Amino acid sequence: MTDRLIRATAAGGGIRAVAAITTNLTETARVRHRLSAVSTDALGRAMSAALLLTSGMKTKFARVNLRIKGNGPMGGLMVDAGVDGTVRGYVNNPHVELTLNAAGKLDVGGAIGNEGFVYVFRDLGYGRPYSSTVELVSGEVGDDVANYLFSSEQTPSALVLGVSMNAHSVQSAGGILIQVLPKAARDESLVTLLESRVSSLQGFTPLLQSGKDLPEILEELLGDLDLKIFPDQKELKFACPCSEQRMLSALKLLGTDELKDMIATDKGAEATCDFCGEVYHVGEDKLKQLVGELQVQS
Repeated sequence: MTDRLIRATAAGGGIRAVAAITTNLTETARVRHRLSAVSTDALGRAMSAALLLTSGMKTKFARVNLRIKGNGPMGGLMVDAGVDGTVRGYVNNPHVELTLNAAGKLDVGGAIGNEGFVYVFRDLGYGRPYSSTVELVSGEVGDDVANYLFSSEQTPSALVLGVSMNAHSVQSAGGILIQVLPKAARDESLVTLLESRVSSLQGFTPLLQSGKDLPEILEELLGDLDLKIFPDQKELKFACPCSEQRMLSALKLLGTDELKDMIATDKGAEATCDFCGEVYHVGEDKLKQLVGELQVQS
């Protein structure tokens, strides 16, 4: 099933809904970063959340950075997602392992911790970027991002995220975001109805594993509330703009003395992209070329 995102409205435009499948991109992240099961779950949820947050942004180059820093053994994670459907991310401790929680599930909250902060940075593609920080409430990612939306944007939101794995790979991943917009938030019966329906969900991935597609999931939740699903669907993928040329440009920032030391000591250089795990190797000759370029420029 292709990773994709769809958008919809309900209740005469008073409800905004976005749903995404992120199975393949979560598996890509797992393989690239050699993630443990609980790290895969945490990063998969965060990538889904960041992509859902981008869905309301309008400009072509708009992006969302989501960083979660907790007191658990994972340390935290970082995700960068774009309106174009691309996402990348990493966790600070990719190999952390924990026993299952009381519900018999991967303990994402225990890995991240319940004390710390959520940092959200929105680059609209124009003007000054917007940033906000809120405290962690659970470390489960979904609750924490929903709390950010309510605290920073005053938008009552329900966010259900999930990653399902077997012993070898990610089987399903994704999420759904439902927001009650200001003109509908005054209808207490509507808000109560939505809360009841969302709380009755046993998670998002069981819906995918049961064979339901994204429109069917939205129809099940909001079909009797004048649901209107937008026809456009956005394809999603794990992608990183890193390149050898960018890495060489970063090396030049070190200056001639540092580059000469690399040549003398290591006979080359190696750099790894934190976001995607790509490893770049630079030989001695290339480092000498960089030194020569810097000397010409000076």
